[in-house]
Amino acid sequence: MNSSSLLKPELLAPAKNYDTAVAAVDHGADAVYMGAERFGAREAAGNSLRDVAKAVAYAHRFGVKLYLTLNTILYEHEVGDARQLAIAACDAGCDALIVQDMAFLTMDLPPIALHASTQVHNATPEKVKFLQDAGFSRVVLARELSLLQVAGIRAAAPKVELEAFVHGALCVSYSGQCYLSQHLTGRSANRGACAQPCRSAYSLIDGCGRTVVKDRHLLSLRDLNLTAYLRSLSQAGVCAFKIEGRLKDICYVKNVVAHYRKAIDEVFAGQKKPSSGQVHFDFDPQPCKTFSRGFTTYFIDGNPQSMASVSTQKSLGEEVGVIRQVGSKYVDIKPKVKVSDGDGVCFFDSRGVLHGAHVNRAEGSRLFLQNMVGATVGATVFRSFDIAFRRQLAGRSARRLVDAEISLTATPASVRLTATDEDGISATLLIDKKNIAAANGDKSLSIIKEQLRKSGNFIFNITSVSVDTYEPYFYAISELNGWRRAILEQLEQQRLRQYAAKRKDTTKSPTPYPDSTLSFKGNVLNAYARKFYEQHGVADVSPAFEQEQPKGAAPLMTTRYCLLRELGCCKQSGSGKKLQEPLFLENNGCRLRLRFSCKVCEMTVEKA
Repeated sequence: MNSSSLLKPELLAPAKNYDTAVAAVDHGADAVYMGAERFGAREAAGNSLRDVAKAVAYAHRFGVKLYLTLNTILYEHEVGDARQLAIAACDAGCDALIVQDMAFLTMDLPPIALHASTQVHNATPEKVKFLQDAGFSRVVLARELSLLQVAGIRAAAPKVELEAFVHGALCVSYSGQCYLSQHLTGRSANRGACAQPCRSAYSLIDGCGRTVVKDRHLLSLRDLNLTAYLRSLSQAGVCAFKIEGRLKDICYVKNVVAHYRKAIDEVFAGQKKPSSGQVHFDFDPQPCKTFSRGFTTYFIDGNPQSMASVSTQKSLGEEVGVIRQVGSKYVDIKPKVKVSDGDGVCFFDSRGVLHGAHVNRAEGSRLFLQNMVGATVGATVFRSFDIAFRRQLAGRSARRLVDAEISLTATPASVRLTATDEDGISATLLIDKKNIAAANGDKSLSIIKEQLRKSGNFIFNITSVSVDTYEPYFYAISELNGWRRAILEQLEQQRLRQYAAKRKDTTKSPTPYPDSTLSFKGNVLNAYARKFYEQHGVADVSPAFEQEQPKGAAPLMTTRYCLLRELGCCKQSGSGKKLQEPLFLENNGCRLRLRFSCKVCEMTVEKA
């Protein structure tokens, strides 16, 4: 098959509000996901339906999709409100709902695609095939999967779209399977209110009561970056690349979306984008220049390396050099990049504590700092805030334009103006007008083409203007400008009208759930979800953790991340120091027990 007939994978970007959604579209996203006022897994990233509808209209002009996140689990009394919100989202033009609660599959909804959120814990071929047959059009895969596992899922479930995270913060637990925040603070991750206790500092205590590691962020992971695996993910069956970050600022979204837009276009050169328009950037995207805890490829190649950010849970930024001299008000570094006045830098002191400082003045290798606390010879300096880069992103740092052609045809009694865009969508303006012959035909033709080639603030890049007239006519510049504005406005509206016709329903087929019982990890909080599972053959459905905490040492977190492996003490490999179990994590009086299932390479965190 010719590569030009294939679609590039979809680039899916986060947006915490309307402005960020616009930025995501402008910087090359093929789809955007954002939350409504309620029921989103990021409680602090909600939006009014009015803003959602505005974002939909902006996105659809470029053929960009917008997905609404309704991915919390629902209490019984919330199901009706959630249904009304889903209907309103459909009316607003949203392309899909990203959901966790199976109650949505029991609702009477208008035709709208349902995506199974990663909180559903979509990690096995059996589970994903079930979700495909149950009516989901897309499944958001668990982040922990390797390429081989993704390919196995694709083979088992060939009809459903597969979406994978490629960038951003990592939950240390399997998504949807973490109850640590609920246990410690009463704030449920599955209800969008995670307190992020995994980012806190803990001490590791062994079975003899000895402190093995003191006050380190032992459960905090680096950020995911799969730039180098885009082609491999596509070959494994992934059709959508997702960026995490609905709580991130607009600069982060601009930078990371632009980075992946360029990477996808390079890797999949010659293939058509699933959305329209070409993006013109005014900056060079670099992911390390916005929020980053350092990067990891996690489990993608099946051979995990170090993936934790134990020294800090904060963003470090890019490495700029090592301190070789400490003066009274400056540090002298061996610079890797140029540092500017006004930048923010950070470094670890001799005790491993992170300190930040404002650069008052940069003179070659010398950085004059506002705060010298913690500066020691040999410390690595990171730039956590690049003032020049931020200034580039602060304004309009990219413009997205859809190619279009305009033709003008005139007779003595009328003018016909037609605009046709790169997708073959057309609009025509017919003007009844008695045309007057031009005194200078060549000049008249030049003026017509010059004025009609401008696109102003519209989304179009006018690539050509053709003029076909009975004889050369004279048109005032103001007249031509008015016609151009009218025809381009019509073309934008025509794009929106034709886009709306692409909506379709999903199909469902009876299929048994892979297991006959469902523990509290099924996150069933209402009778509708319970009924859904029972209809699919589940005989025993336990209530969600938020409703009834299980008795005994139930896991508060289950993860493929292993602290023993991270510390070089893996029991399977037999390398490194052997630690005396049981092992505990302690933080401000809170004590948690660690258990290790080496056969399946998992770690669980439990109540001590």
